[in-house]
Amino acid sequence: MLLGVDIFINMCKEYDYLLVGAGLFNAVFAYQARQHGKRCLVIDKRPHVGGNLYCEDIEGIHVHRYGPHIFHTSNKQVWDFVNQFVSFNRFTLCPVANYRGRIFNLPFNMNTFYQMWGTVTPAEACEKIRQQSASITGSPQNLEEQAIQQVGTDIYQTLIKGYTEKQWGRSCKELPPSIIQRIPVRYTYDNNYFRDNYQGVPEGGYNRLMNGLLKGIQCLTRCNYFENKSHFDELADKIIYSGSIDEYFGYCIGKLDYRSLTFEDEIIQTVNYQGNAMVNYTDSSVSYTRIIEHKHFDISNSAVLYSPISVITREHPVCLSSCCDPYYPICDQKNTDLYDEYLSLSKHEPTVIFGGRLGQYRYMNMDETIASALSAFSNIRISDSQ
Repeated sequence: MLLGVDIFINMCKEYDYLLVGAGLFNAVFAYQARQHGKRCLVIDKRPHVGGNLYCEDIEGIHVHRYGPHIFHTSNKQVWDFVNQFVSFNRFTLCPVANYRGRIFNLPFNMNTFYQMWGTVTPAEACEKIRQQSASITGSPQNLEEQAIQQVGTDIYQTLIKGYTEKQWGRSCKELPPSIIQRIPVRYTYDNNYFRDNYQGVPEGGYNRLMNGLLKGIQCLTRCNYFENKSHFDELADKIIYSGSIDEYFGYCIGKLDYRSLTFEDEIIQTVNYQGNAMVNYTDSSVSYTRIIEHKHFDISNSAVLYSPISVITREHPVCLSSCCDPYYPICDQKNTDLYDEYLSLSKHEPTVIFGGRLGQYRYMNMDETIASALSAFSNIRISDSQ
């Protein structure tokens, strides 16, 4: 149920939980709370619920408005949880990279090595990488060293360097090695990006999942918490806050760094624009990092797949500004130390729970976000019962 701001403010109702942000963490928390008889109000400054999972219908195609999301997990509890609300198709993420017109399979695997060097066996690929990574000794000190140690100089220069420096807006020598450590490297002919037991995209789009989670819960959109903070703080016993933790404290000890994105949509009169849901552009001279063709996510819908119209989105990484939202925490030492200071401040806010990617200043996959929200509610119930 959506309420106008003025109408709601005059109602002065009380709730068990005020949830600031209508993204995945708070939606899961609110669902669990409602199942246990708790009264919840969810507010969000955007004109819709769903956070970054929100899908927009363009020409009958579910467009991932804030970047592509592929659900994947090996956590059966989480998988069973989301399947209460929506069925998932069998979409499998197999992205490709375009470097100056040359196409390479991702993640880095035997197909990639063959395309780069013509190597056929794992032993040949290992030897090639060993030769190219010999200059890196000891523990890598930055992303460049980490990447070269993992896949050698050719793949680093062709498929990693340009893409990564566009994505993060700084030299690979200035980025921590941890950023590249989670990228798969395989010595098999396997283009499946994820190794999880379960993978897919909701049939009908992510809005069905989010609307299912928030069904029966009061939601107030186009509402900036900080414009009426004192009022909203009085409405509930506890606040579940999933916005930026530094913004909550008024940036009192400094701003945390993020990278952001802008999205350039184009409607194209074609059945199939690029042959894949996701194509990365790794050359630094191309301003965008990737092109998403959204119809390829809807693999069980033949009407969409064979429609004569397609929608593509070019993703452009940018510095965070007032015109865009924070997406990727930059977890270097400076920002990690600053977050730790905010974390210390948060311990003095006993009625506020900080959750989600922005509230905890770390990148989280969707299954991690859901597990975190389920755990947060469970911990609160235990604490309240003591």
